[in-house]
Amino acid sequence: MSLTSDNVIPGNHGKVFETNAKDSIDLESIKNKLLSLDGIKEVSLNSEIFPIEFTVYTTKLIKIKEIEDTVKTIGFHAIPKTLFPL
Repeated sequence: MSLTSDNVIPGNHGKVFETNAKDSIDLESIKNKLLSLDGIKEVSLNSEIFPIEFTVYTTKLIKIKEIEDTVKTIGFHAIPKTLFPL
């Protein structure tokens, strides 16, 4: 466990998550729910690939667990991708 693996670091690089949501309505729900959290400035959706991804950009440190739990409240999963390709 480290600062970078447990948190979304503020900046222009963001943190990429995979989700099991498929419909555009569900993806917009995830986006709107995350934008309601303090410190999240932008959520970018990428539905052109599988599994669908979204990127979270923040203005302060946000715990990944908080993002995962927020997405779970609407019935979906948010799985953070690794920092570097293996």
